[in-house]
Amino acid sequence: MIVRQAEAADAAAMSAVLQPILTGWNSARRGDAATVLGHYIAHPDRLSCAVACEGAHILGFQSLKVARARNDYDLPAGWGIIGTYVAGDAGRRGIGRALFGETLAAARRAGLAHIDATIGASNPQGLAYYTALGFQTWRALDGAVGKRFDLTAPQQTEGT
Repeated sequence: MIVRQAEAADAAAMSAVLQPILTGWNSARRGDAATVLGHYIAHPDRLSCAVACEGAHILGFQSLKVARARNDYDLPAGWGIIGTYVAGDAGRRGIGRALFGETLAAARRAGLAHIDATIGASNPQGLAYYTALGFQTWRALDGAVGKRFDLTAPQQTEGT
């Protein structure tokens, strides 16, 4: 498995990972290739969009954006916003942890102090994943949980 930055040509394969996840969540969010390209790969606030691949096959991806003023997640400007998606048949192989290594390096290069993961309260796998990486719950929302990774804490390292 290799982890690299996503390219425009990856949009369809990333959509193939994302679409079944959204369907499983009964989400109305779009996950087509054009949306993946605009929302993840070519987004102007993108700091990183890493893909995990075996050959030409994309197993998962992780997006990191910087929060701007008045963002959709009601986060302080300058925080990171993370999203992680791993193909259903590729779980439990260390893909999420490998992706986070790339994302964490990008967050540090950008000088971020915090990364937020807003996860559906009914998504135990997502909550467990971010907790295992060292994210801590910092707020409860209607139907979601805000988990924060603090890059300024001296004891905070990936996976602790």
